[in-house]
Amino acid sequence: MSRGRGAKVLKAYLCLFVCFTTKALHLELVSDLSSEAFLAALKRFIARRGRCNRLFSDGGTNFKGAQRELLNNMKYAAEAEKMDWDFNPPSAPHFGGLWEIGIKSVKTHLYKLVGDQVLTYEELYTVFVQIEAVLNSRPLCPLSTDPNDLSVLTPGHFLTLAPLSDLPEPDLSNLSMNRLSRWQLLTRLHQDFWKRWHVEYLNTLQQRTKWFTPADSQLSIGQLVLIKDEQQPPRRWRTARVVDVHLGKDGIARVATGRTSSGILQRPLVKLCPLPGQS
Repeated sequence: MSRGRGAKVLKAYLCLFVCFTTKALHLELVSDLSSEAFLAALKRFIARRGRCNRLFSDGGTNFKGAQRELLNNMKYAAEAEKMDWDFNPPSAPHFGGLWEIGIKSVKTHLYKLVGDQVLTYEELYTVFVQIEAVLNSRPLCPLSTDPNDLSVLTPGHFLTLAPLSDLPEPDLSNLSMNRLSRWQLLTRLHQDFWKRWHVEYLNTLQQRTKWFTPADSQLSIGQLVLIKDEQQPPRRWRTARVVDVHLGKDGIARVATGRTSSGILQRPLVKLCPLPGQS
């Protein structure tokens, strides 16, 4: 809970909220698995994002206890204040795939990055919020049908009505972990999460079955794509409009030319990722 010799170390938990419509994520740091702790996280979420009319969750005792508390408090409230709560059937975590995949995206890399480091409540909460911003910066679709527009729509647009921005920070990937200050450590965790997660996310956009038949996922002229670039800072996605697709002698395209904000470039198709729903 604090820095210094003899500081008490406590276990913490991650509470994830995901919008079923926009797929925007919201992360909260929770001190325990009690109903009171979840209600506190829910109040923080509603205070910052607005009240939701319907909640879905698994059948955890903390969630059911929180539901009973809400029902008691809303017993005499107007019908407009009603909040419906749906629970998954017992032993059916796959019913909550939409939030389970979000938990996986966070925890898989967070375990590897933090390792044996012990973070204070404030430091861990800062890391959670930065990870939330990274996940909400992922492109969903083109922002417009204008062929000259390279902008993409992200979950962050639904939260702030603009792309999520970030303060400039130095690249600390080349420094040893034991040479970093506490603030530099948080910056390093943020940068390392971005490098791991965004490569994994781009790979999911390129999943293809075995090419026994002519591929129906060939890029088309005018299509907006993401460019794999390991040098991009967190929350920066490099986009391009395909202006030409180069076919080989076998009629299969393996190289494409795209127009970016900095000019024309040529890349192999393995470096170009179509947006979700366009592959």
